[in-house]
Amino acid sequence: MSIQELEAEAMRLSEKERAGLASRLLASLSPVLSDDDEGLAEALRRDKEMDNDPAASMTMEEFKSSLGR
Repeated sequence: MSIQELEAEAMRLSEKERAGLASRLLASLSPVLSDDDEGLAEALRRDKEMDNDPAASMTMEEFKSSLGR
């Protein structure tokens, strides 16, 4: 399966499923990337925070609403 086919399949997943997949993919990356990339480190920190307290997260709709969209 090509990357393009894999991406097309992933895009058929629900938003929640894609977020979970993205989280697992990020967690599978080398720890060195977390040390060198503050954005990735922050994403991993927030992912862990949401795993520990799912009530702390918001839906995409809540996020967009908070931006006034």
